[in-house]
Amino acid sequence: MAGRTASVLARRAVFLTIALILIMILTAAIIGASGYDEKVIRAIIGTELQAYRQSLQRQNIPATEIQKLVEQRKQELIEIYGLNKPWTARVLPMAFRALKLDLGYVKSRAVADVVGKQLPLSVKDAILTVLPRTIVMLTVAELICAAIALRLAPLIAYKRGSLLDKSVIAYAAFTNALPIWWLGLIAIFLFGYELRIAPTDYRIVIKYINEFTSNPGDAMIGLLKVSWLPVTVVVIGLLGGWLYGIRAIAIRVVNEDYVYVAKAKGLPEEIVVKRYILRVILGPVLTIVILALAGSIGGFIITESVFDWPGMGSLYYAAITSGDAPTLIGLIYITTLVYILARFTLEVLYILVDPRVRY
Repeated sequence: MAGRTASVLARRAVFLTIALILIMILTAAIIGASGYDEKVIRAIIGTELQAYRQSLQRQNIPATEIQKLVEQRKQELIEIYGLNKPWTARVLPMAFRALKLDLGYVKSRAVADVVGKQLPLSVKDAILTVLPRTIVMLTVAELICAAIALRLAPLIAYKRGSLLDKSVIAYAAFTNALPIWWLGLIAIFLFGYELRIAPTDYRIVIKYINEFTSNPGDAMIGLLKVSWLPVTVVVIGLLGGWLYGIRAIAIRVVNEDYVYVAKAKGLPEEIVVKRYILRVILGPVLTIVILALAGSIGGFIITESVFDWPGMGSLYYAAITSGDAPTLIGLIYITTLVYILARFTLEVLYILVDPRVRY
């Protein structure tokens, strides 16, 4: 049995690896074949050339000489951005190099601004720099939601039809209809500008994270001061979905015979919920928790932009709007890799936590 299980897990690992390779090739094809990166880069080159021409004109250089210098600079930029090559030679090799964790270098100043460093900057360093910022905001918020939902949702399902159950359903519907970024706007206005108990500049999170290894005490206090509002907003926005989702899973088992038998034996409510409901639904609950944590690594583009939080979502936004193909491919590779590792971890955990799962 153990050999068969290992064989199945090995096959799953191969399939997930193939999926990762196909996603990277497809991403490179979308970026390159669609002409997306070329259009954005040509617009950036046009802006840079206009600024360069204006700087030459201020130096009273003759018009013919200006035209010659601008054309020379244009050819340099075309070569720097790789527009002198077809997309198959410009973008596709990036995808294959990314599979070997050779993510290349950031091309856009907008991306470097989000990271808080100067060019030249490797994509790997850029992602490793901003990833802790997203973990501080989004992964922590997801963990808080998971902890609350795992404690309350099975109990809510156990008391189906109660006032608490109805309140959670209404709360989930309400928060599901409200975008988190909109809650963020309201929270910044109320707690940042009106009550002045929360910061309005969240870029300072860079300073606290950079100081964490040299001065962990002060850095932790600073992180708590700067992150409490965005974390609270994300928790409020996501908690309804967490509670409703786990409640829906738990409802399937609250009417099982063994739950009624446990009640008839007079077992305390907490033991019935933990031992006869939560333990049975642990498999699907683990799926939700692990995939949510893996998904949080990718960041929330709009929510991070509202808080001006320099995390993975802001990095995605800067890479997309500046046509920075190496950064975009690197981000997609890392987030896909994390998802695939999470999927494989789930395959192993299913076997460990649920004795009914055997291959």
